[in-house]
Formats: sequence, C-alpha cells, structure tokens
Amino acid sequence: MTQSENFESAASRDAEVAEFEDHHKGLLGTFHHALHTKPALVPLIVLIAAIGIFGLLLGSKFFSPFALTLILQQVQIVGIVAAAQSLVILTAGIDLSVGAIAVISSVVMGQFTFRYGLPVEVAVACGLIFGTAIGSLNGWLVAVMKLPPFIVTLGMWQIVLAANFLYSANETIRSQDIAAQAPLLQFLGTKFKIGGAVFTLGVVVMILLVLVLAYILRHTAWGRHVYAVGDDPEAAALSGVNVKRTLISVYALAGFICAIAGWALIGRIGSVSPTSGQLLNIESITAVVIGGISLFGGRGSIVGTFFGALIVGVFTLGLRLAGADAQWTFLLIGVLIIAAVAVDQWIRKVAA
Repeated sequence: MTQSENFESAASRDAEVAEFEDHHKGLLGTFHHALHTKPALVPLIVLIAAIGIFGLLLGSKFFSPFALTLILQQVQIVGIVAAAQSLVILTAGIDLSVGAIAVISSVVMGQFTFRYGLPVEVAVACGLIFGTAIGSLNGWLVAVMKLPPFIVTLGMWQIVLAANFLYSANETIRSQDIAAQAPLLQFLGTKFKIGGAVFTLGVVVMILLVLVLAYILRHTAWGRHVYAVGDDPEAAALSGVNVKRTLISVYALAGFICAIAGWALIGRIGSVSPTSGQLLNIESITAVVIGGISLFGGRGSIVGTFFGALIVGVFTLGLRLAGADAQWTFLLIGVLIIAAVAVDQWIRKVAA
C-alpha cells in the first residue's frame, strides 16, 4: 500500500469516527432534550420497568387488577400531599409542614363534629379552611417577610404538630363512632369495584387533582407564573409577575390540598387520629424528587410526582409480596432519590 493510500485510509477512518461521534452526540442531545421538555419521562420509564420486573418475578400475585389498584389505595394520601408539595417545590421552596397540616385538618373535622356538635358538612368545610389558612400564613412569611421556606415550614411543622396534640388531647375518635354518627367523614374511603379492580373515592380525588393541576400549570397564566417564579423570581418580577401574590397563592393552595388529604386520611384509616401521617412530609418530598421535579424550582411536572408516588407504592408492595425485609424498600428508594437528583443535575448542567 502506498503512502497516499495510507493517508486516504486514515482519513476515511477519521471521517467514520467523526460521523459516529456526531451520531452519538445527536442521539444524546435528542435524549437530553426529551428529558428536559418531558421531565415525567424518567419516572414513567422506571415505573413501567418496576411493574414489569415484579410482574415477571411474582406473576399473578402482583400482576393482577386487585394488586395494582391496591397500590393506588396505599399511595392516595401521599399522592395528594405530594401534589401540594410539588407546587411549593416548583417555586424553589419546600414545605415541611404538609403532613402536620393534613393531620390537624382531619382533627379539626372530627373535633368540630363530635366535640362541638356541628353538622359534619360544616366541620369538613372548617377543616379545609383551617388547612388553607395555615398554608396562607406560610406563604405570607415566605413572600412578605422574606424568611427561608425551609425555616418557616420547619417551625410551622413543630407548631402545628404541638397544637394538634394539645387540641385533641391526644385522643382518637374511633371508626365505629364515625360510621354511626358522621359517615361523611369517611366518605373518601368509600370503595367501589370495576371488574377485579377495587378503587376508593380518595383514589379518584387524587387522580382528578393531578389532572386538574397539570392542566392549570401548563395552560394558565397562574401556572406559567409559578414556573417563572421558581426559575428566576427577579426576572419574573421584571416581566410583570406579582411574585409575592403568586407565592402566597401557592402555599395557600398547598394548605387546601393538604386539608383534602386530611379528609381522605380519615376515610383511609377509618378514624381521626392525631398520631397518623407522621411521615407524610418526608414521603411527599420523596415522591416529588423521584418524580423528576427539580429541587431548584422552575422545572418538573405534577404528573411526574404522581408517577413517583406510584414507584414507591410498587416497590413497597412488590417487595412485601416477595417476602423481602422492609429495609430493602428504604434502600432502593434511597438509591432512586440520589439517582433522580443526579439526573436533574445532569439535565441542568447540559442545558446551561
């Protein structure tokens, strides 16, 4: 082979390598663009993979209408609270008081009915108003007083938790008393069947809430303001967004949604217990992070949060049916949380 032919061969190989690298970069760029524009894509892939793996390992014991809808029943409270948490995190905040708000709202509903003899409809409305008021106070402290969301909601969590025990005297209103005198309190726990699947009205509320919030966030001015505030509050203010009003409305709506979760919690456990829902704040953040919403704000999807809650439910039920130690659930969820944050950082770094 002559020297000229060697040069031509080397040039050809270099061209092929360059073409391969361009193709690889093109695929990577397309994949990154899909993750950036559709943040719910990763949790959806993980959810489908988890269902498929447990379905293959456990067969009909897991892959059945009853088992799959049981997952929905188990995550309904976390799913509703996580929807509230998603709104706050989209503004680059965090709400550690969501679980406490849900529980004290349920306690208000129960105590107003049984202690003060109010009509149960009025008691439920008072619970919803109470949750909204606490959320509004959080929002005012963050937006107007300029206090860090972590500190505000950490303090509010402690305040509401203590108030919950003091007000209720740490007493539980029994399921049989509620069923006999105020069945409306257990309304969202009502079950109905579709074929072999078993649903509750709480599951329906969770799904409707996710769909409504997804539409509002993507197709209304308020939703665009939420993303804008989370992405860059100074730029949002310069473009005409009322940052303070948006933040207060987000926290108020989050409080209202948590109060709905409190009502659903009564239906789920049957009783009004001041000790229930102690881990809802951590579980809601877990669902949000696994669901692909950025902790830095301004990016993510409420639908992704729904998928994140389902992922936790799938792992929990699947490992339980497989007879595995419960600690494996926490281990795998911890891995998913770190992986989700790593993916978010990668997306932000490439997009920068």
